[in-house]
Amino acid sequence: MTVRVLVADDHPLFRQGLRSLIDDSPETELAGVAADGAEAVAAALAERPDVVIMDLRMPGLDGVEATRRIVAALPDVAVLVLTMVEEDASIFAAMRAGARGYVLKGAGPDTILRSILVVAAGEAIFGSAVAARLTQFFAAGPSAGVAPFPELTAREREVLTLMASGANNAAIAARLGLTEKTVRNNVSNVFAKLRVADRAAAVARARDAGLGAVS
Repeated sequence: MTVRVLVADDHPLFRQGLRSLIDDSPETELAGVAADGAEAVAAALAERPDVVIMDLRMPGLDGVEATRRIVAALPDVAVLVLTMVEEDASIFAAMRAGARGYVLKGAGPDTILRSILVVAAGEAIFGSAVAARLTQFFAAGPSAGVAPFPELTAREREVLTLMASGANNAAIAARLGLTEKTVRNNVSNVFAKLRVADRAAAVARARDAGLGAVS
């Protein structure tokens, strides 16, 4: 049985290279291509591939949010992140979103193909450079941890922290020098990125992560 693969990347030449790699292997077949996150989600829902190869930085909907939506809708689909991005925050954001693998674009064709097959089998895989960063992170201990909720922008994290401290939108606006409309937009973004329905749920998530703890 061949592994059906959807390729999501905004660079045409890289997409073509992946298409050729998938077409040339007897173990894989191409299920479709997408040039951005929104196309990736739509194609995944339509084609239901076994694996989605996901770039992180794409126009519009980024790879982390696209991964989150695909995994939420299709938990049996494995997402393999294939990107140039190797910052700790991006690695952890992708893992939190549900990616099963994280490999850098400098990896060779054999490594990429093996990674596809590994995540399709339900296992996790990380490229050697990413694995080294994860090892360093855990070896360094809790003090070296990345900020909670790396999927949030710095401003959204500020807003969430103040929410968790009990501040309402008017108080947050005054504290940060923003309009209430801007605060409301940031709150809506926080709800969407944390996949929560209301303020109470967002505050609970924030306090669990140690943000805005009240005595």
